[in-house]
Amino acid sequence: MKTVLGFENIVKNRIKEIDPSADVLVAPKGFKGLVLAGSNAFDKDKFVKVLNKELIEAEKIIPIDLIVRADPNEICKGISGFVNEKISSDETFAVRTTRRGRHKFTSIDVNIIVGDCVRKYTGASVNLRYPDKIVLVEIIGEEAYISILPGSFEYHKYAPEKKELYRFFNKLSIIQMPYLGPIESVIEIGKRIGREVQNFEVKELVIAPIGLVDAYSLARFIDSVMEGIESRYRVQVKSYHRKPRKTPVYIMDLYQLIRDRGDEVIIVFEPEGRYIVDVKDELEELVLKSRKRINLLFGAREGIPTGIFRYADLVIDIAPGMVLSTDYAVAAGLIALSTILYDKYRSMDHESINTSGR
Repeated sequence: MKTVLGFENIVKNRIKEIDPSADVLVAPKGFKGLVLAGSNAFDKDKFVKVLNKELIEAEKIIPIDLIVRADPNEICKGISGFVNEKISSDETFAVRTTRRGRHKFTSIDVNIIVGDCVRKYTGASVNLRYPDKIVLVEIIGEEAYISILPGSFEYHKYAPEKKELYRFFNKLSIIQMPYLGPIESVIEIGKRIGREVQNFEVKELVIAPIGLVDAYSLARFIDSVMEGIESRYRVQVKSYHRKPRKTPVYIMDLYQLIRDRGDEVIIVFEPEGRYIVDVKDELEELVLKSRKRINLLFGAREGIPTGIFRYADLVIDIAPGMVLSTDYAVAAGLIALSTILYDKYRSMDHESINTSGR
């Protein structure tokens, strides 16, 4: 089994509590984060079931089907006697190898050679992303531990039943009144708002003051927003499987923006509005089916002026009885909106979703 580093002995002691007669080896060959265990009180399936229920400190509990010498050809020979009992010809599979120690072969070599053997033995086809079965090869020094597991053993950020939301957020324009107050607060809130709009990769952020404002406070707010966007964008570039989109930032007087975009979709997020769940159908029409730009308005210390409500297609409340802080309002609003619309969004193809360029 695999553990968080430093928890190996805790896992060992917990196993001994479950089965005092169990054989337990911590950090085999000196490799931390691993614990090998065999029960003298339970059969393998029962032991795994008990550990899965009782051993919360274990990250992964892997039942071992075979132990052979760490060599791709030996692994192929070893699995030949039982792999077709575990994987049928109408299923898909993938080989996942983790190699620890020095060897003349790589993990990729094992995946290729063993994968070809499994295909020949079973007639099954390969699916590297979402296989029905996983052939897990854990190499520890000179030994290879092989397990054949259901595909559900792996957790996926990007599962086939989940439709990624970044295209949804790419179509939304965030209109944010600036937070103007104590400079330290302005800087911190500006950074948070910047990180949040970049988190969701929205179409644009428009900072929208009203009338005469303090130039110094506004400048610090804008600088902080840009800093927040940049810091989050750098993280996304390193960690995403796709190229992220940096959110552009503009500035425009709020009243003039409403005049300019009066024929577009305008949705105000304020506590005076209708509860978001109660306007699901209207939101589907406005956000998913409309070909117009979607403008989502968020206030700051004083909120969106109520006169603008008359020009909005909807005024909505996402948390009745609560007033959300300026720095979390955008994130909360986008999460609420996407949650409400997700089932409908998931059923639509990209061409039928709002793709307005404005």
